[in-house]
Amino acid sequence: MQTLFDQKVHHEVLRRLDSLTENSTPNWGKMDVAQMVKHCQMPLLVATGKMELTEKVGVLKKLLLKLYKPILYNDKPWPESVTTPKDFLVTEPQVFELEKAHLKTIINEFHNKALNMHWPKHPYFGNFSTDQWGKMQYKHLDHHFRQFGV
Repeated sequence: MQTLFDQKVHHEVLRRLDSLTENSTPNWGKMDVAQMVKHCQMPLLVATGKMELTEKVGVLKKLLLKLYKPILYNDKPWPESVTTPKDFLVTEPQVFELEKAHLKTIINEFHNKALNMHWPKHPYFGNFSTDQWGKMQYKHLDHHFRQFGV
């Protein structure tokens, strides 16, 4: 699985982001391109400790999520029908160019923290290694870029 901490992968992700336009349409799902770009910022913000999740998860659901955890960073692409956590839902209209620029900044900040970042404990899944964070963030971005055909 590719990682957002690899320089070539990082550049490819930014190239794919740059190829999105406000007229890009989804191959699946309910979000438009501006909402998707806003949504993609959120897991990166959680990873860097800049966003806290508010959805309460019970003990049983946490146990089930721990079983699901390896799917977040393994080599298999996420299915199109993955349910979006409530904290990551974006339903309000967004300004595409503004959110695209913000996502690019957040991707670069995340990429630059590979060697010096103390990773916060994920509120649902527990601890991730640097390698797992990099793979998971790449996999999430790749999922949505494929959603919009880039």
